[in-house]
Parts: sequence; C-alpha cells; structure tokens
Amino acid sequence: MTRMSITNTPKTATLDDAATIGHTLARAFGDDPMMCWFFPDEGAREAALERYFTTLFARQYGLHAVCERTVSAAAFWVPPEAQAKAVPDAETIRELQNILGDRAPVFGAAVEAAAGHTPQEPHWYLALIGADPAAQGQGHGAALLRSGLAKADAAGLPAYLESSKPDNLPFYEHFGFRVRGEVRLPGGGPLLWGMWREPATV
Repeated sequence: MTRMSITNTPKTATLDDAATIGHTLARAFGDDPMMCWFFPDEGAREAALERYFTTLFARQYGLHAVCERTVSAAAFWVPPEAQAKAVPDAETIRELQNILGDRAPVFGAAVEAAAGHTPQEPHWYLALIGADPAAQGQGHGAALLRSGLAKADAAGLPAYLESSKPDNLPFYEHFGFRVRGEVRLPGGGPLLWGMWREPATV
C-alpha cells in the first residue's frame, strides 16, 4: 500500500492564498471559545468565520505580518517592527463590523481588553495559528509554530500569544510558552490566557 504524503512544510503565504487560509482557519476555530462568543449562531458560524479570517489576512496580516501556511494550517506572526502597521485601518474595521453584525461592540470591547494586557517589551506576536481539524495530529500546527519561533530566536526576541482554549495551553507549553496572565473578556466573555516564551539560547 502506498503511504499518503503529508505536506506540512511551512511556506510563505501570499494574498492569492486568502480564500484557502480563510477556509482553513474557519474550520480550525469552529469550537474556539472566543470565536463561538463572537459568532454565537452555530449554523452560520463557519461561513462568518471564513469571511472574518479572509478579511483579516487579505487586508491586515497578509500585508504587514509574517504569514506562513501548510496545506492544512496557517499562522500569522507580527515582529516588533511591524506591530504599528499590523493594525486594521478604518475600512478593514468597517468590514469586520459588517461581518460581526450586532456582535461588533462585543468584539471591540474584547480587542480593547486584550490590548490592555499586551506586553510592552519588544517581542514576536503570534496573532493567529490554526489547523484544519481533519489534519489533526499530522504536525501542521507544530511545523508552523517551530518556523515562527526560529525567526524570533534568530532575532533574540521573546514571543507572545493569547489563547481562549484551555486545551491548547499544554501544546504551547511544550514549545516553551508559559502563562503570563489571564483576562476575563468583558460582557461575560471567555477567559483569555496570555502566554510568553523567552528566546531559546544556543
């Protein structure tokens, strides 16, 4: 029997990948507590998430961040020199508000609350990482995480991420992240864990 080839080698994502990345991340975040809170309608959630992540990539991170993908996963990293630019402009905010509908104020409050806990030290920020559940256990997320951390380590800088899914914390801890703080998102939102990783030393 021929063994199935697993393509989990990271490669740079381009704007041409926007639809594919949007679909992948929509599947990856379908059960994420924060995304379920932003998009409570289970029947419409995947389509809304696909629009949401496609917009974030095409209009924001794909232009100003280090974005990589495999065939079944994607990750958006923001190095310190890009953090001022990797902020949504007014048109992007309007598009996101349109996607979120009446949940837009909840989203805005959550973003503001999380921003208040962002570390001030220079760091690489893992804005998003997700793998299609159909590819779970095939190393796609791990490959993307290693790739981004190697860049942060090469720069001698720590890395930071936020997660609202407690099941993911051990995965990040395996790669050297430690919980730095917790914030309960306003309006009855989920708990968000901020995780920090010091650069690896050779």
